Amino acid sequence: MPSNKAVREWIKEMAKMTCPDRIVWIDGSDAQRDELRAEACSTGEMIKLNQDLLPGCYLHRTAINDVARVEARTFICTKTKEDAGNINNWIEPGECYSRLSKLFKNSMKGRTMYVIPYSMGIVGSDFAKYGIELTDSIYVVLNMLIMTRVGNDVLEAIGDGDGFIKGLHSKAQLDEANRYIVHFPEDNTIWSVNSGYGGNVLLGKKCFALRIASFLGRKEGWMAEHMLILGVEFPDGQIKYVCAAFPSACGKTNLAMLIPPEVYRKKGYKVWTVGDDIAWLRIGSDGRLWAMNPENGFFGVAPGTNEKSNPNALATTREGAIFTNVCHNLDNNTVWWEGLDNDPPKNAVNWKGEKWDYRKYDKADKINTSGAHPNSRFTAVATNCPCLSSEFNNPAGVPVSAIIFGGRRAKTAPLVYQSTSWQNGTFVGSIMASETTAAAAGAIGVVRRDPMAMRPFVGYNMGDYWQHWLDMGKVIPNPPKIFHVNWFRTDSDGNFIWPGFGDNLRVVEWILKRCAGEIDADLSPIGYLPKPEDINIEGLDIGTDTVKELLSVDRASWLEDIGNIRDFYALVGDRVPAELHKELNQLEARLKKD
Repeated sequence: MPSNKAVREWIKEMAKMTCPDRIVWIDGSDAQRDELRAEACSTGEMIKLNQDLLPGCYLHRTAINDVARVEARTFICTKTKEDAGNINNWIEPGECYSRLSKLFKNSMKGRTMYVIPYSMGIVGSDFAKYGIELTDSIYVVLNMLIMTRVGNDVLEAIGDGDGFIKGLHSKAQLDEANRYIVHFPEDNTIWSVNSGYGGNVLLGKKCFALRIASFLGRKEGWMAEHMLILGVEFPDGQIKYVCAAFPSACGKTNLAMLIPPEVYRKKGYKVWTVGDDIAWLRIGSDGRLWAMNPENGFFGVAPGTNEKSNPNALATTREGAIFTNVCHNLDNNTVWWEGLDNDPPKNAVNWKGEKWDYRKYDKADKINTSGAHPNSRFTAVATNCPCLSSEFNNPAGVPVSAIIFGGRRAKTAPLVYQSTSWQNGTFVGSIMASETTAAAAGAIGVVRRDPMAMRPFVGYNMGDYWQHWLDMGKVIPNPPKIFHVNWFRTDSDGNFIWPGFGDNLRVVEWILKRCAGEIDADLSPIGYLPKPEDINIEGLDIGTDTVKELLSVDRASWLEDIGNIRDFYALVGDRVPAELHKELNQLEARLKKD
């Protein structure tokens, strides 16, 4: 037990409620981790994989009803509903504590409570924030040891204060009807019950690093964003950094671990990954915005990850990884998932733990016929990544030249455009959207607004979140420039026009040249557009006319979009900043102007 009275009393109170048989402190040591792995394997909670082919790797299966984040069961519990906002689910804090206390009562009886002191960010840095998660799941402990920085030094950093984030998790009965992921931002508290899936129970991730951190950032004058952090090294050795926010299925991880196209590699370009998912941003002493990845690992989607789509991500999984809900190849005791290769295992167990026949796979019924669940995951140590930036562990973070927003639009958004100001860039982020791409997700082409890719992750009112963005713009002496990209424009036959993947570096290069003031651009009704000849297409099978098409602004589509944006602003409510309404009105006027 630490000397910190607040820590001791909180743990005592939670233990009294949950009634564990014993309490184990997690110290972050290799010896303790190995003991926990062995215990998990002995109970069947984990399966030890082929240690020659996948050293230090294990397989885990969650309950069949517990395979993804559950937005409908995720709540922000502020004193007033208005402070949580219309986008978030809300329960009055007192009522929520009372309701969940009943679910937590005796939930750890017959089990062990593990106490995990962890840091988001480098322990002792200006960026770092500390938490303690209490859990009855070894799976959670082993994942937190990968995803965060765990150890006794965290307790030393917390000192005698009570500013740590208090996280309580119990698998309880894995009762789907009583599953709750609840945030009390005014109390620095997170409670999660009746789930065992990573996104709901690794409380340092979305729960702390985005929902609670976004609340803290607003209060303390910094930003917590759902953004990758990427460094582009130019042939002269200079490295420039960007942050980028994309909704799901828009190429975020692939961009974070991008491999430059051959024509760029030959010239000496390199790309370095600082973070693939979350960025915390603070104003540096030089007046620039600096970004840090608060995580220590990657929690990636397995299906579709392969040697062609993302070899760097695949390489991170080859040692010390935990695979969740993937297919188990019994012939060599390794793992497989759809999209890994064209050689599905003939003797295998699927993500449910059932004997699997690859010949019965039906794309229209992936849940029941696939070897790996469509949302199956790998948890991997960041230092395994071949393209990990040397600045990954820099406590100061990295200086940000550009912020990039993105979406998936078949016709509306051009390949890339630049906002005209920080305020206009905030507006661009607030209207971020993607279109549904398959009938299974609803009607094809339906627009879903996901501002700053933060719709499920803002820990308070979305309108106040936008206001914080506007306020930050007024106090950053040298702010990054803000851009929007769209890799997904299609031709009349529905085929993608832009090659994407590594070739997206061509667009990032233009963005960084704009930031450096090296090239001009054309002002359009939506913002600054590249001159077609300034997008490097050397080595591509497309010509300047195709680039012109990619950069065209379809005024009719944009004007049609205005109504959808107004409806979304109305959903957010009366806290949408007046500046954003003004930006929307001005955009409409420019689009209507001859």
